[in-house]
Amino acid sequence: MIRIENTNKTYQTENIETLALRDITMHIKKGEFISIMGPSGCGKSTLMNVIGLLDKPCSGDIYIDDQKIESYRDKDIAHIRNQKIGFIFQNFHLINDLSVRDNVELPLLYRKMSSKERKRLALEALDKVGLGSRVDHYPTQLSGGQQQRVAIARAIVGKPKILLADEPTGNLDSAMGDEVMGILADLNKNDDTTIIMVTHDEEKARRTGRIVRIFDGQLLH
Repeated sequence: MIRIENTNKTYQTENIETLALRDITMHIKKGEFISIMGPSGCGKSTLMNVIGLLDKPCSGDIYIDDQKIESYRDKDIAHIRNQKIGFIFQNFHLINDLSVRDNVELPLLYRKMSSKERKRLALEALDKVGLGSRVDHYPTQLSGGQQQRVAIARAIVGKPKILLADEPTGNLDSAMGDEVMGILADLNKNDDTTIIMVTHDEEKARRTGRIVRIFDGQLLH
């Protein structure tokens, strides 16, 4: 499903060069639920950004859905992300001036479909995360846990095969965090969604199928 082969990523500033990823080779099977763990600054988010095609590696090969990423042109990458990958962020990244339903519909604006179809898919996604009754609310009217559920609905509305979650429970209390983990587990089990989650929480990581540990940009084996 996802293959990362001999991948390196270096960030260059005027006075310093930082090697963020060192010769990473990693295979993720379809339907896996894995967590990526490691201390702050170890390369977790960089690895996530490379997998999600938000960042281009300096060397190495990336395969998504067993297709090698040959072109990093904005148009090509945007198409792959919109069709195959959903993103969940720690800080939700919802637009406060838009209703819950409109926030969830946003990824569908880049697809050729009617407004009626966008609405149907948004309501379906919101029902899946238990927020079917809050479609006309605004993010500021929701709790943190509810906002994260909206963010999950937005990530899955286009039915992506891959879901990338960067600290999805990091800003939530334990009860809300458990709810979010339950939703992710259901998506993995019932929809066969491949999920890669970055987390600092060992207990949450143990609820995934596999833990990948990274330190100083290298995978620990």
